[in-house]
Amino acid sequence: MAQMTGKQYKESLKKVKPVIYYMGEKVDDITKHPAFIPHINAAALTYDMALAPEFEELCSAKSHLTGERINRFTHIHQNHDDLIKKVKMLRAIGQQTGSCFQRCVGFDGMNATYSVSYDIDKKFGTGYHERFKNFVKMIQTKDLMPSGAMTDPKGDRSLSPSQQKDPDMYVHVIEKRKDGIVVSGAKAHITGAVNSHGHLVMPTTAMREGDKDYAVCFYVPIDAPGVMHIFGRQSNDTRKCDCSMDQGNCEYGCVGGEALIVFDKVFVPNEYVFMCGEWEYAGELVERFATFHRQNYGGCKGGLADVLVGAVYSLALAQGTAKASHVREKLAEMIHLAETIYCCSIACSCQGFAQPAGSFQADPLMANVTKLNVTRNVYEIARLAHDITGGLLATMPSEFDLHDPTVGKWVDKYMKGSSSVPAETRMRLIRLIDAMTCGTALAESMHGAGSPQAQMIMIERRGSLERKKKLAEKLAKIGDQPVLIC
Repeated sequence: MAQMTGKQYKESLKKVKPVIYYMGEKVDDITKHPAFIPHINAAALTYDMALAPEFEELCSAKSHLTGERINRFTHIHQNHDDLIKKVKMLRAIGQQTGSCFQRCVGFDGMNATYSVSYDIDKKFGTGYHERFKNFVKMIQTKDLMPSGAMTDPKGDRSLSPSQQKDPDMYVHVIEKRKDGIVVSGAKAHITGAVNSHGHLVMPTTAMREGDKDYAVCFYVPIDAPGVMHIFGRQSNDTRKCDCSMDQGNCEYGCVGGEALIVFDKVFVPNEYVFMCGEWEYAGELVERFATFHRQNYGGCKGGLADVLVGAVYSLALAQGTAKASHVREKLAEMIHLAETIYCCSIACSCQGFAQPAGSFQADPLMANVTKLNVTRNVYEIARLAHDITGGLLATMPSEFDLHDPTVGKWVDKYMKGSSSVPAETRMRLIRLIDAMTCGTALAESMHGAGSPQAQMIMIERRGSLERKKKLAEKLAKIGDQPVLIC
């Protein structure tokens, strides 16, 4: 089986027995718990869209390892076309879900590890790349969803991993055996962790030689002994348990279902170890992963913005403000901001290049520009959405009041805008805008794939300041004459 359906994906989650805690209670079956169902539905749609005729070209690909048709989320990029289709796929899925669909992180981790494992082997004569290719074949053949587990708790940020008072602030190797390694530590903010099939664990920062026990990359199944998941609180998360329109996006939610993953003396067999002590390549793995993940944001956030623009426009019609010139101007600005971030994602894909391993990498500078624009544009899009929506975004009565036999008639009467549009329609649109622009969903645009300062550092590092200085000096008739570089 090279591709699963959404239904088969959901059934596959019932076959594993991970340790998951939420709100102080152990959850035995996430497929039946309202806190997890929207996230599962969003991930399930990525399986169904890969099999749908209208999305198949974007959401599936031909494996360069097996020759089979596979879900694109398990694919290793082979050319510019793959990089571009990835971005278009993310926008298309964002348009259909209005939500995070969680599979990007593991996808990006696989592509980064593929090329870095090759480079490590070339320098040190290790066998990581063949192991990793076998791992990728397994993921593709079974159509599994691995999470990408990169961010560590980090403890004292002024200290390196090996200098921490508590060594578990970063995932590290505590024992090496002939048949594998034993690791401890934790990974934080991991998207889709509880409804993945396993975790691709990567280092979170560049390392020094003293940190070599922390330079580790491996895969573990979600229910491996010693692995525990603590599901995070999210804004308005108790609304999921109401199963009401107050949730805003009842079917898919609006965020990625992040969790803290604890590794308590977890054994990892050699076949799933892809870096162990090669500290020189930890930073390279982080940078390549970050490039792929930052490439994404103009795609997925562009898709979400399409939904949000549509919701705001529909609400303006319901409120009788759609013809106002200032509203139309703000809608046009929202579209402009969304298309700007999408253009950045397409540009960094077109400017991608081949790695020695044969896989393709997006352009790092442009990918960081993409993500930095997202941290600004998405907030401005949300601000404009709030401006047009009005104060009811923060004060509107609940669905329970709307349907209450005593006060329901008053809610229905006074929540109406245009007389031709039911109050419930207006309320549903406002709740969708609420869910997409308030709390966790908006914060993810800022901190997902790295906070703005991380992008600024990479932009400064890759911005070719010295070359640009020489270009200016040439025109100003000072300094050396630079070689023209396009």
